Amino acid sequence: MAVSIENKVKKAISNYKTGKIFFPSDFSKIGTSTAIRQALNRLEDIKFLLRLAHGIYLYPKKHPVFGILYPSIEEIAIAIAKRDKARIIPTGIHALNKLGLSTQVPMNIIYLTDGSSRSIKVNNGSIKFKKASPKLLSVKSDRIILIIQALKELGQENITLRVKERIKQILLTVDKDLIIHDAKLAPQWITKIIKELIEL
Repeated sequence: MAVSIENKVKKAISNYKTGKIFFPSDFSKIGTSTAIRQALNRLEDIKFLLRLAHGIYLYPKKHPVFGILYPSIEEIAIAIAKRDKARIIPTGIHALNKLGLSTQVPMNIIYLTDGSSRSIKVNNGSIKFKKASPKLLSVKSDRIILIIQALKELGQENITLRVKERIKQILLTVDKDLIIHDAKLAPQWITKIIKELIEL
């Protein structure tokens, strides 16, 4: 008897560790898009998979005390970007958090991207992808991109000594040639701060 599409999808998922995020396109070699979606829906019905959002599924990892361990909104966004072979750039509070300049963890995250624009609702939060400017996408260092986005979020009038010290620490981990290249692509006031901190 032929193995059903559902069993093939289930077997393919079982080859991975729990906690992994899957998309229907991950199983395109197994069957038609309609058959795959039906199989994923059935696997969701029997609790083998959890649906995080439309077309986004979790192979759940269970903790004996805390129950199902859900991925962070950032982990979901990274999985989407990997699927789409797109670059994503954190913005706002999220950029500040990643640089250690804020302890706030936003539930609604906006990313700039070279992929398609869209909004996705996930659990109690949301992910929004917005088109990034070609100039920003020309920045080579991910750390410089984070610095640019974090300083934009704070605004020119709110750059404290503490912020400058933290930015300086991060800049010390970036190749100087990259800093010279990337600083030119930032808004003028941010370029000035970067140059002052690294003494270019």
